[in-house]
Amino acid sequence: MKEILKILEKDARTSAKQISTMTGTSADEVAKLIKQAEKDQIILKYKTIINWEKVGEEQVGALIEVRIAPQRDVGFDAIAERIYRFPQARSVYLLSGTYDLLVLVAGKTMHEVADFVSQKLAPIEGVNGTVTHFLLKRYKEDGEILAGGEKTKRQPVIL
Repeated sequence: MKEILKILEKDARTSAKQISTMTGTSADEVAKLIKQAEKDQIILKYKTIINWEKVGEEQVGALIEVRIAPQRDVGFDAIAERIYRFPQARSVYLLSGTYDLLVLVAGKTMHEVADFVSQKLAPIEGVNGTVTHFLLKRYKEDGEILAGGEKTKRQPVIL
């Protein structure tokens, strides 16, 4: 099963027949294992990574560090849940270190992301502070190189 999951994690478009050839397991058994993994929520989603810059439609991304006060009996979970329910929050992680949560946010403009932080995230009871880092360029995402082989076109510096 782990071998099948690793193949799908690398390329979700790999067919049961292809996986069968790679693993020596019958295609029917592979399909059955995948169906069960979906049912058991081991496989949560199939995802496509799109380089939006090449389509001409850029998105603004930000990593937001959030310092929160843990709540009695639930720790960080209740506030994390409130945050991950916002559609702008693409990923939410519990961290060690200075900040408690890391929130990956996406929006159409920097202003939209800033509004999310100031109007929705910061006012949550228990949120003690945030630091926003805007993503300037994506080089690699989920193991895929996005800026592959492209040469940086910079003007030479003449001193």
